Amino acid sequence: MTITGIIAEFNPFHNGHKYLLDQIEGLKIVAISGNFVQRGEPAIIDKWTRAQMALESGADLVVELPFLVAVQSADYFAQGAVDILAKLGIEELSFGTEEVLDYQRLADIYGEKSLQMTAYLAELPEDLTYPQKTQAMWEKFTGIQFSGATPNHILGLAYAKACSGKKIKLKSIKRQGAGYHSDCKSENVASATAIRTHITDTNFVEKSMPQAGLLMSSPQVSWDDYFGLLKYQILTNQNLTSIFQVNDEIASRLKEAIKSAQSVDELVEKVATKRYTKARVRRILTYILVQAVEKPLPESIHVLGFSKKGQEYLRTIKKSVDIVSRIGAEPWDSLTQQADTVYQLGNSQMKEQTWGKIPVRLD
Repeated sequence: MTITGIIAEFNPFHNGHKYLLDQIEGLKIVAISGNFVQRGEPAIIDKWTRAQMALESGADLVVELPFLVAVQSADYFAQGAVDILAKLGIEELSFGTEEVLDYQRLADIYGEKSLQMTAYLAELPEDLTYPQKTQAMWEKFTGIQFSGATPNHILGLAYAKACSGKKIKLKSIKRQGAGYHSDCKSENVASATAIRTHITDTNFVEKSMPQAGLLMSSPQVSWDDYFGLLKYQILTNQNLTSIFQVNDEIASRLKEAIKSAQSVDELVEKVATKRYTKARVRRILTYILVQAVEKPLPESIHVLGFSKKGQEYLRTIKKSVDIVSRIGAEPWDSLTQQADTVYQLGNSQMKEQTWGKIPVRLD
C-alpha cells in the first residue's frame, strides 16, 4: 500500500481538493494548516471542521502544521510540511499545480546543485523580492520558464526542493478549474477564493464543494473580524521588532499606516512595496496579531483526525513517532495554541480549539 502525503489548507475544502484526493490510491495523509494560513490570514472556518471535510472526502489521516510552518513563505512552508510527512513515513507527495512538470527531475537537479543554486540566489540584486530571486534561480539551473503568478506551481518547486535527498516521489496533478486566486463563479471547479468571496450565494457554494452544509453551519471569520485587535497590537506595542520577522523599516511603516487605515486590505496597500510583497506583509500582520516570536518547532505531531484505516496506521508507527492526539496540561506547541486563542476571538460562536479536543474520527 502506497503511503501518500498531501500538504493543504482546504480553506475551505472544495471540489478541486476532492478531485486531488480521488486521484490518489493507498493511504492518504494530509498535513493541513491550522487556524491561520500560508498567505497570512485567518482560515474561514476552524481546523477541526476542515479536517472533518477532508476525512469525509477520502483522507485517512489529517495532522496539523504548526503556526510557524503554516504561516510562512513557500520554501519554509514546504520544508516544514515535508519534514512532518517524512516522519509519518510517506513514500509519495502529491499536489495540484497549474503546470505539470517532471518535479522529480527538478528535485534531483537541486540535490546535485544545491550549493551552486544557493550561492546564485545570494548574489541576486537586493531590489528583487525573494519569490523573484527563487524564480530566477530555477530558470537559470533548469531552463524552466514561468510567470511567477502561479502559486501552486511555485509551491511545487518548493516541494521539489524540500524533497531533495529524501526517498519521497513527487506526483503532480493538473489543477482543475479556475486559477488559485480567481473569484470567478462560472468555472466547473471554483477556487477557495471564489467560495470565500461569494459565501452568501448558497447555490454557488453548494455546487462548488462536497460539504457545503458544514461550511455554512460553522462559525466563519475573516481579517475584518480581527482588525480592531490588530490595530490595538500595533499601536500599543512599543517594540514591534520583538515580533517574528518585523524589522525597523516595517515597524515604522506600520506605525504610520495604521493611523489612517480602515481595514487590513487598506493597511496592506499602504505598507507593501516592491521589496515587501503583499503576501509578506499579510504574514507579518498575522505574526503581530498573534504576538508571535521565533520558537523551536515541536518534535511531536498533532493529529486532527483519522479514518479507521488511518487509526490502524497510527498504531503501527506510534513507537517510532511522537504523536499527540489530545492536548491537556502539557502544551503541544505553545505558539500554535496562542494563535488558536486569538482565532477564537474572531467569532463569539467559535468552539474551543485546543484544550480537551480529541481527533475527528470517521468510522
